[in-house]
Amino acid sequence: MTTVQKIKEIEDEMVIKIEAKTQKNKATSYHLGQLKAKLAKLRRELISPSSGSGGGGAGVGFDVARTGVASVGFVGFPSVGKSTLMSKLTGTHSEVSEIDFTTLTTVPGTLKVHGAPIQILDLPGIIEGANDGRGRGRQVIAVARTCNLIFIVLDVLKPLGDKKLIEGELEGFGIRLNKRPPAIIVRKKERGGVAITNTVPLTKIDHDEIKAVLSEYKINNADVAIREPNATADDLVDVIEGNRVYIPALYVLNKIDAISIEEIDLLYKIPNSVPVSSKEWLNIDELIDSMWSSLDLVRVYTKPRHAPPDYSAPVVLRRGRCTVGDFCSAIHKEIAKQMKYAVVWGSSAKHSRGQKVGLDHVLEDEDGAYPNV
Repeated sequence: MTTVQKIKEIEDEMVIKIEAKTQKNKATSYHLGQLKAKLAKLRRELISPSSGSGGGGAGVGFDVARTGVASVGFVGFPSVGKSTLMSKLTGTHSEVSEIDFTTLTTVPGTLKVHGAPIQILDLPGIIEGANDGRGRGRQVIAVARTCNLIFIVLDVLKPLGDKKLIEGELEGFGIRLNKRPPAIIVRKKERGGVAITNTVPLTKIDHDEIKAVLSEYKINNADVAIREPNATADDLVDVIEGNRVYIPALYVLNKIDAISIEEIDLLYKIPNSVPVSSKEWLNIDELIDSMWSSLDLVRVYTKPRHAPPDYSAPVVLRRGRCTVGDFCSAIHKEIAKQMKYAVVWGSSAKHSRGQKVGLDHVLEDEDGAYPNV
């Protein structure tokens, strides 16, 4: 039996178990916990197949040199307008056609936003069942896992059920969209059994389900701390697996030139959505603004002591890695070693005239900085 067949068998068993359950009991909770853990382990085999199983690498045409300060991947079914949008945004030619699967490899381009170069990756269209290895979906989603932001491009002329299908494909490959890692800690120990503590009510998981998941992973001694509201068995599995990636996503609803204003208003009710028309170039400014906001980048302007800051070429850093030390390293690795202090202007500084700070000072967007060496 193949891995895909085993997954289908467990999924069918879970559906039957849930539908037959009229009253939750310990046996049911324990069994469901085991099934979810088994399913996750089988999914892991598809995400990281052994070298002998084939399809483990990204594949020819899928590995691209990374440029810019962040990367945005276009994901969607064939013929939804990804290539048209990519070509117009970046000026990079990506083959456009009404025929499905015109784009067969990753096509990179660069878009400059607020002085920051952003790499755009036009990925081949995926098909339903991609995370099970159908088509070249595994390679496409493997590239998507490395992106800082995902554009899920949808055709508004087709059912928005496509949104749910694509989310399922990405979820099955360990990508968690618009989520953060759950506040769950599993700390293994040598003895003492399983100790479970929670600072929030357990509304969607119980102790039996937790122990079942741990048992399936052969974790018999551990301290489990749950601080995640409405934590589920899937959240616990994600923490134990440790190979999940949490990526922001925007739903780019393309071809709005073919629908009415009233229908466009309804599209805005979809969270994280931006209706556009790549063909008629409608609402692209909002898309770029939403992209910049989702990437959450920090621009720092170099500012000499007695001169105005240089606004033409900011040093762009990622949130969470935007200290003065990171800023210095982005300019030249030796600056951080030789720096005595830095003078910082902007929202992170305590004084309008500037503040002397060290390497650990955290910079904010549009700060000015002058490293004194």
